This record gives sequence, structure tokens and C-alpha cells, in this order.
Amino acid sequence: MIKNAQIHFNDAGTPVADSFDDVYFSNDDGLAESHYVFYTQNHIDERLQNHGKDRFVIAETGFGTGLNFLNAWYHFNQRSKDACVNQLHFVSFEKYPIHIDDLVKALQAWPTLAPLAEKLCQQYPMALEGCHRLEFDDGQVTLDLWFGDIHDNLPQLSFEQAGFVDAWFLDGFAPSKNPDMWQQSLFDAMANMSRDNATLATFTAAGFVRRGLQDAGFDCKKVKGFGRKREMVIGTLNRANKNYNTPAYYSTTPRKLESIAIIGGGIASSCLLYHLSKRNLGATLFCQDDALAKGASHNRQGALYPNLQADHTPSSELYAHSFLYAKRLYQHIASTGYHFAHDWCGVLLQSVNEAKRAQHQNLAEKATWPHDLIHAVDAKQASVIANTTLPYGGLYIPEAGWLNPAEVTQAVFDAAHALKAVSTYFNTDIQKLEKTESGWLLHGEDNTFGPFSDVFVCGGEHSDRFEQTKHIPLHGVRGQVSHIDAGEESQKLNTVLCHKGYFTPAMNGQHCMGATFEKNSKSREVKAEDNAVNRAQLERFYKDTDLAASLGEITSAKAAVRSCFNDHLPMLGQVQHNDEFCSAFANLRKGKHYGFGKPALPYQGIHIVTGFGARGLCSAPLATEHLVATLLGEARPLSERVHQAIHPARLLVRDLIRSKI
Repeated sequence: MIKNAQIHFNDAGTPVADSFDDVYFSNDDGLAESHYVFYTQNHIDERLQNHGKDRFVIAETGFGTGLNFLNAWYHFNQRSKDACVNQLHFVSFEKYPIHIDDLVKALQAWPTLAPLAEKLCQQYPMALEGCHRLEFDDGQVTLDLWFGDIHDNLPQLSFEQAGFVDAWFLDGFAPSKNPDMWQQSLFDAMANMSRDNATLATFTAAGFVRRGLQDAGFDCKKVKGFGRKREMVIGTLNRANKNYNTPAYYSTTPRKLESIAIIGGGIASSCLLYHLSKRNLGATLFCQDDALAKGASHNRQGALYPNLQADHTPSSELYAHSFLYAKRLYQHIASTGYHFAHDWCGVLLQSVNEAKRAQHQNLAEKATWPHDLIHAVDAKQASVIANTTLPYGGLYIPEAGWLNPAEVTQAVFDAAHALKAVSTYFNTDIQKLEKTESGWLLHGEDNTFGPFSDVFVCGGEHSDRFEQTKHIPLHGVRGQVSHIDAGEESQKLNTVLCHKGYFTPAMNGQHCMGATFEKNSKSREVKAEDNAVNRAQLERFYKDTDLAASLGEITSAKAAVRSCFNDHLPMLGQVQHNDEFCSAFANLRKGKHYGFGKPALPYQGIHIVTGFGARGLCSAPLATEHLVATLLGEARPLSERVHQAIHPARLLVRDLIRSKI
């Protein structure tokens, strides 16, 4: 677990890092220095005019107080109307993230940046290792904050050939104060991630820094420094190298996404539409129901919290960052006027049996996750949090809560439609996908639609119905949630309880209670016996509590099918053709990670988006953002190991390595 920076403010009001005994910015005029050294010497203003791409990407070593980012954002907003660049993407690394209270105080020094600083502080994340994707101005400005040691994070920054960075702000505490950062491995990684004609600027003129950058491939020279500093270094990478960290069997060829169809009407479809719309990409939605969220997204109340393990596994990393991103997205959409019932009331994971107690104790003792994200509580503390007497302690996730899945699905869709109009076809059952020279045709019962360059199959448990997707090992898990009348005591409950299932605070006089698990079923029929199972489960764990005793009758229920894979992770990306893939990467059977062929892609343009299980509210927002970024060749918000963990080829790769296929 990483730690926040320990800082103090000197007599000039400048923040000073205790660990490095160095200031975060100049005592004289930190903003002017930032602008001269990094923004001006990288010639950002001129390049926004003639970049030739819609998105300009800046990468920075050492986020600090965010001054460089805020200055770049401020001047990006001042660009001329004829600038070709419409999106600013800023990627920054920080080993010791400053605490939010110190950040607010430090940024008070720059009144001209105050409106932007306020937006940054509103989204500024907790000290969780990995990439935090923050978005501003309806996606026009993106900040990827990588918390943790840069030498640990750089190998996990997922990218493919030709790089993605246009300009480097080589910042951070001085080489003499922070020698661990200023290494040849950093300079080499900078070159690996850079595009043709990428530039760099750094305040230092240290000879070993200049030589290291030159060894990495940058043409460097000294120029006049800022103020009393005589010299600084700037550089250019004339031609991108061919290094990358995504293996060929997990690679994705960037696409233009010229005409887009989305099949499905759940939370994943709405999130996908939103991420496309903020990039000014339109799409057509096909939904077999008469409205959105009639499938797995149709419960009254869904708990939103991360599924964490004691260790920092790819699964836990996915859910931790997905949870924080999802909450930021939902809060933003709510703040812009799109209503959905919700309450960030926290979630209590209850230690209802010995297995749960051991699991929770192990997670708490390993302390992999920030206290602000999850921490242990005893039964007394849990009862105070819940506002009713509980017999168990467990783990508390204070930032979590519940929301209405159908309403939030509609809200995200409406927000997407406001950014870029979405064409919709409800009551339209797409039964067949046909490839033609001009694109993919979608055949319904009575109509044919298209052609489309790209089709995203977000059909939940029905995602394997097409010829192109039938080989995907998807299975359905039916679940039923019961709605039970609240009593005088249960009405007091003000947090979500998770035992073996979950129990929500009352909404409109009723609690949601569930859910059952029936494997390999695609039935949505409501069953009386499942209501009995849900009630019996709650009463087994809470039989002696006033909460359970006060409950009324079960008055209704909803059943849905969760789409799942055996590894309990979603699947997003280009659909593979199994035979072509196995032929191209046959060397994996021999333990060789080279000598591959290039697989034919007869299904190119068909993308699978499914397998979210019961956690789509949590994981779909960030996973779909990652998919869109990957397809467009942008910087990706998920680490390389998580990218591989959710890739459609992962199961094929596993079986090839094990010589099972």
C-alpha cells in the first residue's frame, strides 16, 4: 500500500516534501516557471494548432500539486478556435500522492487556476496504487493519475507499437534529492511510449540526465533556464521505436469506428454509448426489449462496491479502480441533472460465519488497500454505522452504497444522447450478423440494418447467440431479488448489508433482499420458492435481531440472468476466430513467445462486451472506457495485466500454454 506525502509549508507558503527536503514549486513564481519550462519549451500552443490529431497527449513524471497539469489545462482552454486538437490527455506519475487537504491549501496560491483547481480537488482520488482516470469538461480533458513508484507503474502502462505520448514534462524532485527516479530505465520507457516527433523538457541540466535521454534516442540540447537557473534541457524523438509491452496475442489494431452498432440495453451499453459520445462518435442502439434495463440491470436497488481480495490481484485491481471510476461517473451525471435514486451510504461486509471471518481478517491484516477504501470494524462499530444492532463485525467500505440500476442506466444513456445523438431501435431482436464488403449487416426478424464498420455485442446472457460469438464460453447464472416490507426497526437501517447475499436500506418502504444463484439457467421467471430462500437466508444470519423481527411480507420480486465466465471476470474486445488464433500462436504450446504468425480476422469489427456477472454497475463504466480507448489507439486506463485479464483471447492463450487445445 502506498502512502500520502508528508509535507509542510515553508515561510513563503510553498509546500515542501519532508522525504526529499525539496519544494514542490519555486518560492519565486512556481506557475511562471512551470509555464516556461514545460509548456513553452514543449511548444504546446503551436502544436495544438497543427498537430494533425484530435487528441494531444502529455506525460509527466511527478504530479506533485498538479500545477503543471492545471497550467496545461488552462492554456488548452485558451487555444484558438481553429486549433485542430479538441482533447487534452495528461498522464502523470506520483510515488507519494499529496493528501487532499494539503492539495487544496497548496493550490490556493494560484487564483487564476482556482476554477480548474476546484474541479481537480473534487475528483482527486485516495492513495490507491495504479491508474486513476479523471475526466473533465465532458471528456475533453482527461487526467490519468498513476499512483505508486514510477518504475513499478511504467511496465504496467499498457501500450502497443508507435507509442502515444506527444510531449514529456520530465519533472519531479531534483536528481540529487530523488536519484531513484532519474534512471536509464525511465528514459528508455519514455522513448518507448513516445510518438514520432515527441518532445521533452526538464528543468535540470544534469549531464547524466541529458546523456541518458540521448542514449534512449532523444536528440537533446541545452537552452536558457527559468529565472536564476542558467540552463535546462529539451529534446525530440524524431521517430518512434517499435517497442511495446502488450504481447501480440493480446494486441488490438486501432480502428476509426466509422459507423457503430450496439446490441443490448443494459448498463454496459449505456456506458459504451457515453464513452463514444464524449469523443463525438455516434452510434445506433438495438434493444430487443421495449426499454432499457429490462435484463440484468432491472433491479430496484443494486449495491455498488468493489470485490476485493487480500492480495493485489488483477481481479482486485480491476474492481478497486472500477469502483472509484464508476462512482465519479455516476456523481458527475447526477450533478448535471440526470436523476436516479441512490445513496452513498456505505456497505458493510458482515463476518457471518467462520469462513467469512477468516477472509475478512486476512484482508485487514495484509493492509493491501487504503483505509479510506476498506477497513475492519467490530460488531459495535458495525451497529453504529448501520443504526441498528448487528451481531457481526466485518469490513466497511465507506464510499460505497446503492443505486437504482434501471434509472442509472437511463441516466447514463440520456447523458450520452445529450453529447451526441443516439439512434435507437427498441423491440428489435437482432438474430444474425452478416459480413459484406461494405461492413456488417444486422438482420432482425423483419428488417436488415447497416452496414456498420463495428458492432458491439452487449447482450448479456444472449451475447453468444450469433455465429461469430457462439464459441465464447459464456454461462448464465439466474438470480432472484425479493422486495420485502420494512418494519419500524429495519426502517432505521442506513447502510447496505452483505452477508451471503445483500440487504439494502429501505426505499419507498421496502428493502431489496437476495439474491439466489442458479447456474446454467437463462430463465427470468419469478419463483415463490426463491423468495422463501432469500428470507430464510436473512433470518438464518439475523434471526435474533430486531431488524429481522420487524420485517413485513415479501410483496414482489424480480429475476434476472447474470452473464459470467468461469474466471469471474468480464470479457471485452475484438472477437477472435478460434482456429485462426490457435494456428497463428501455436508456439505458445511449446513455451515460445516468439515466431508467431498473423491471424486472419474474419470477425474483425465484432466486439464482445459481456460477462459482468452481478458487478456490472461497478465494472462496466471503466471496462468500456478501456475498450474504446484501446480501439482508438489512446492511452489505456487499465494496467497491462488487467488488460490481459479481460481480453477475449485470454482463455485461448491459457489453453494453448497448457496444451489443452
